[in-house]
Amino acid sequence: MIIFPAIDIKNGKCVRLIKGNFEQMTSYNNSPIEQAEQFFQNGFNNIHIVDLDGALQGKIINYDIVKKIIQKFKLKVQIGGGIRTINDIKKWIKIGADKIVMGTAAVENVDLLQKACSEFENKIAVALDVKDGFLHLSGWNKKTNICTLDFVNKIKNFGVSRIIYTDINKDGTKQGPNIKDTIELSQKIKIPFVISGGVSSLNDIKKIKALNNSNIEGVIVGKSIYDGDISMKDLVKLI
Repeated sequence: MIIFPAIDIKNGKCVRLIKGNFEQMTSYNNSPIEQAEQFFQNGFNNIHIVDLDGALQGKIINYDIVKKIIQKFKLKVQIGGGIRTINDIKKWIKIGADKIVMGTAAVENVDLLQKACSEFENKIAVALDVKDGFLHLSGWNKKTNICTLDFVNKIKNFGVSRIIYTDINKDGTKQGPNIKDTIELSQKIKIPFVISGGVSSLNDIKKIKALNNSNIEGVIVGKSIYDGDISMKDLVKLI
């Protein structure tokens, strides 16, 4: 199972939100580059980066920071936030990003998603940011009436490389991830899933590993690392 330590970038800093609320945002001392270096030095192979400024503004904002991370460390970087066009995707692939995460653009323009999956085989991931069964977009600020299951069924044959399922009600709360809903959805299609939101302890990770569900590819861990609830040395042992 892949463990993705998370770096969310806002105003050039590492931040974490609670339930996607930008008014409940905590900034951390390490710069994104320093944080990536810590993850690399502790033995992680993958990281999940979100350009929160990009997600809010609908365009790539923190390109230079992420580029430095990709070029400086031997890490598989999964990047999302503000990716709206084929050229945006090309920009990240050109500098060596491992996976490109489409969220808002994937939902609002399924033709673009299909084209991207065809053009960039095994490179496109889709972020499903879900609250009470419905998708949210634009940095979680925009609620839709799109049922998560309906959307998944629409894109299941596009060639999406992985789906990142985030329960917004859980994200940043450290109350445990929504394993039940993620499992239920993952069983309906053959696309690998990554669980995100609410991881609070090593036990949460162990529960996910113990599922032995071939469709659960990994888990994203954020706030619990930054707040010291989970040590990186202990977490990396579970890879």
